[in-house]
Amino acid sequence: MTITCFIRYEIDPFQSEAFREYAARWATIIPRCGGDLVGYFVPHEGTNNVAWGLIAFDSLAAYEAYRARLKADPDGRANFALAQAKRLILREERTFLEAVGATFRMSAPTTPTK
Repeated sequence: MTITCFIRYEIDPFQSEAFREYAARWATIIPRCGGDLVGYFVPHEGTNNVAWGLIAFDSLAAYEAYRARLKADPDGRANFALAQAKRLILREERTFLEAVGATFRMSAPTTPTK
């Protein structure tokens, strides 16, 4: 079973570019520590203070092992410290989700149907 850690961030909307940089740094750190980085998502239109990060794991045990490696990782610690120093993240929530197989990654047909 694959689970996805869905992280909802309340961010400072005046620091959205700094949050993008923070998120981009995870691109090498998360996979190195054992997470399957689905992606980070930042506001484009509408609400300007909510962003999301999605990271997949084989199990909750794999997530716990990842968290331990992340806490020991110098680049991970530095990225957390940067976010704290700049106060980019005002609030953070984590939810663990499992995809409904029949609905996951359903692409639009190459030729639209009428």
